Amino acid sequence: MDTFRDIGEFPPDEAKRMLEFVAEVAREAGLSDYRVVVNVGSGGGQTVFHLHWHVLGGKITGLPQ
Repeated sequence: MDTFRDIGEFPPDEAKRMLEFVAEVAREAGLSDYRVVVNVGSGGGQTVFHLHWHVLGGKITGLPQ
């Protein structure tokens, strides 16, 4: 899978497992407030073409609130 655009190809239980993993990673990093970002396509800032998630903690400048 190259991008989040293809998420519908996963069975629902696999998609749920991915989201639970994202939440677990944030918890293990000690984050209670964070953003989850997925860049989709080169126009959306994607430079690595496989599905992956960015878990960002803290105040992030330059992004909409």
